[in-house]
Amino acid sequence: ISVSDLPNHPDKLEKIVSDQFEIAYSSLIKCKSSGLFFILDATVNPTLSNAQNSKAGLYLKNMEPNIISSFHPNIIVLRGFPGLGRNNSLPLHAQWKMEFDVGNAPYYQLPMEAARSNQDLPLSRLYYWTPVLTLPGTSEEIMICSVPLIDSQGNIFGVCGLDISSMLFKLSHRPQTHVYNRSFYILAPYRESTIDLREVMVAGGYSSRIMAKSESPLTISQTKGAFYAYHHQGENTSFWGLHTPIHLYPKGSAFADEQWIAAVLVPEEDIVLSITRLNVRLISWLLLLVIVGIIASLFISKRFLKPISKGLEIIKSEDLSEAPRTKIPEIDDLIEFLANRNEALYEGAKQKNLSFTLLDEFARNTEKLTPSERSVYNLYAQGYTAKEIAETLCLSINTIKTHTKHIYAKLNITSREELLLYVNLLREIDETTSLL
Repeated sequence: ISVSDLPNHPDKLEKIVSDQFEIAYSSLIKCKSSGLFFILDATVNPTLSNAQNSKAGLYLKNMEPNIISSFHPNIIVLRGFPGLGRNNSLPLHAQWKMEFDVGNAPYYQLPMEAARSNQDLPLSRLYYWTPVLTLPGTSEEIMICSVPLIDSQGNIFGVCGLDISSMLFKLSHRPQTHVYNRSFYILAPYRESTIDLREVMVAGGYSSRIMAKSESPLTISQTKGAFYAYHHQGENTSFWGLHTPIHLYPKGSAFADEQWIAAVLVPEEDIVLSITRLNVRLISWLLLLVIVGIIASLFISKRFLKPISKGLEIIKSEDLSEAPRTKIPEIDDLIEFLANRNEALYEGAKQKNLSFTLLDEFARNTEKLTPSERSVYNLYAQGYTAKEIAETLCLSINTIKTHTKHIYAKLNITSREELLLYVNLLREIDETTSLL
């Protein structure tokens, strides 16, 4: 018989369906889907009151939850003639029925209508993906991909396809994250910036099925950053996440206008909690760094203040002439200054009537100074200390010490106080000479 005569030969349907069992069974094993079916545009009992919506066919289900890694599929018959299961040692599903109810079956009606309206389109442009649905008389949520059955003469006599169960989707697309335990993926049809949660495939640690009981959609809005906000009015729940368009149909398809998106979502409260924990952690680290810094500064200050304290003790001692060096230029200069050698040498020179020969030799030796040494000498003559000279000439204290050593050697003196003594004596001689 021809396929166009199938509705007129209900007695032949069981034989036709049985002949396709092996192909259907092997295809289900190979495609790794959770179910495979075909529906014929005919019924075994055309006298029933709902015969126009009752269609014969075969629906095989793989009940192994982790189909991806399973080598032992558990195949059962969900729809079809009971003799098929008995003859092939396959059990019948607890929700088994012999025929399909296509009264509200977009996976059946839409592909066939598209094939009738677009007879020039190939099968690759006629397949159809349903949103998440539940078959009449069953409880499992599935997505179905179906394509019309067309013979060589162009006659449309049914549909065939496969399904993806919600469990298979969840096991295949688990979020790999340890930061947000309640993050989840969704695959859903997209209409005017809204998502109907009743039509969504979900994988992850958040149960969106509770929200799906409400008829309120998930509304999408753009935030100031790169993320999107997803708000559900029914449960007053918000999510943050990202989504991207998914092209389930090629260009020229009868269903190319349908929009789908894949998204990863995280409850807003989880993100806020994560940010709060991060801020607390950062503040804790900053406080710890401050405490460590204070302890370190106290330790370092004590270490560097020790030689200063030692220098102050030396200054308080009676005999500064034999005081040890503190290796701190400022303290050493202060000790030198407080040694009172200037006054002792000055008064001693006056009492002993220091000869003009030594003064002449000192004056002649000043001419041996280099320009740099001369600059340092002039500032010493004005009463500057080594530190003040370093600041005035913008030189390091070590450089000033080097110049000072050379000056002392060339002038045949041993200290700054002795230098000031000679300078003051020369000034007094000059003043006396000018008066005469």
